[in-house]
Amino acid sequence: MFWKKIAQVEINDIIKKAIARNINYREQILLGLPGTFLDEEQFYPAPFLEDSPFLATLINNPNHIGCHTFSNGKSEPFFAGTQQLEVEVLKICAEEILEGETDAHDGYVAPGGTEANIQAVWLYRNYYQKTYRAKAEEIAIVYSQDSHYSMPKAANILGLKQYVVTVDDDSRLININDFDQQIKKAQKEGVKYFIVIQNMATTMFGSVDDIDKVTEYLTQHDVEFKLHVDAAFGGFIYPFATQHNALTFKNKDITSFTLDGHKMLQTLYGTGIFIIRKGYMKYGLTDEANYVSGKDYTISGSRSGANAVSLWMILKSYGSMGWAVKIQKLLDKTTTLCHQLDKLSIHYYRNPFVNIITVRAEYISEEIAKKYHLVPDNTAQKPKWWKIVVMQHVQQGMLDQFIMELKVENSKNKKSIATL
Repeated sequence: MFWKKIAQVEINDIIKKAIARNINYREQILLGLPGTFLDEEQFYPAPFLEDSPFLATLINNPNHIGCHTFSNGKSEPFFAGTQQLEVEVLKICAEEILEGETDAHDGYVAPGGTEANIQAVWLYRNYYQKTYRAKAEEIAIVYSQDSHYSMPKAANILGLKQYVVTVDDDSRLININDFDQQIKKAQKEGVKYFIVIQNMATTMFGSVDDIDKVTEYLTQHDVEFKLHVDAAFGGFIYPFATQHNALTFKNKDITSFTLDGHKMLQTLYGTGIFIIRKGYMKYGLTDEANYVSGKDYTISGSRSGANAVSLWMILKSYGSMGWAVKIQKLLDKTTTLCHQLDKLSIHYYRNPFVNIITVRAEYISEEIAKKYHLVPDNTAQKPKWWKIVVMQHVQQGMLDQFIMELKVENSKNKKSIATL
């Protein structure tokens, strides 16, 4: 896992050259493109943009419609400069972070992890329909109860059956017996083809699925499946924290991944990343997009190239070694907080390679939870868990104050029990 860190002055220079390769609405003759520069009343080209490459990209307003990883190089030529930076982002994610082979993947920067997950399900549904002439009712999504809500959303949009597998309440691991029951139930209901979702850090718990148990079962029972990994949260932390990661492209059973830049990478919202092995993106071809050079293979179609540039800037400004150091600092801070919770005998779940701590609700009063803006597992009912995420903005002073208030509350509760 290695990509080079480059200096800020070089980052600025590369982005300027990329923008220069894009169409310039102000200086070039351009009659056929349904786009233009941003409204000058609100987004005027100020002198400071010279030293602000991301803002300059926003003003340039590149459209990254389509998929730019195909070897034939067919994409909208008007924005070739910044499209190339998107391709470089995808290569870092696929080949360095997810350990894939060189030039063996396609993908795009999506408007979020939700779309990236739906894109995967959409491609696999189309794959089954075109390859096996499968009917929609013969295809199903299988995912755990801790999976992101984009999974039932995908099933709803695409008209697919869905089967939700329970997890152990303490370990948050998939109940393999229930997995067996759900697969058999689906087969009895006419399902022949499965889209299986595995998680690299679930949204609420940061739990990581044991993929080996799942794929071993599927293989032994001759189940026809395609497997997608939702690494929206974990993609930029888990691979840097553990040396025993089964959730990479080295695993032949994995076909695609979702990552998300707006979480650990601290980019803009709208920087989801979808990556899939070569040969599958074609199942998203919208052949009717005749006016688009290279046509379109994505759900979103038009999307801002500035978001892809923001991903490129951050990855290049840290380099792999710098990013690993940053991640380790967050994990150390998370581990310290866990030790303090242990001293208070507070029960929680935490994957040691993720910066999420999820505390059982009975150990934290609603007053403290709301004061520190902890996230409940259920906003409509009384929560069973409260989530803490140790992100960049979480200073040690915040955590010390939080622990101090828990100690006071814990002490009061013990006195009340003693009185009874």
